[in-house]
Amino acid sequence: MTVADLIYGLFTLFNGVRVVSYLPQIIKIARDRNGATVISYATWGSWTAANGSAGLYAAVNLRDPMLATLNLLNAACCLVVIGLTAWQRYRFQQARARGSGPGAVSEAGSEPSSAF
Repeated sequence: MTVADLIYGLFTLFNGVRVVSYLPQIIKIARDRNGATVISYATWGSWTAANGSAGLYAAVNLRDPMLATLNLLNAACCLVVIGLTAWQRYRFQQARARGSGPGAVSEAGSEPSSAF
């Protein structure tokens, strides 16, 4: 095994772990009932662009299908986070507009206290 083989193996391993590591973030967003306000579109958008462009570079310029796949999979996971965040924010705004759910404004004009 060469040093290049070892580095490639480590790269593949850690990028595989990185893809799996999106799952806890996705679960937290899915369970969030306050509009996923802690998620930054700018941050996740830049990660999507970086991963996507790296995947395309690997596919077109390097002709490396493994590198391309890993980066495009990371970009896809970032898009899931962005899409789920948008959905949660939409649902939160709809709940507020109906006067129900977390963050709803009561008739007195103040937000109800949290049970946490």
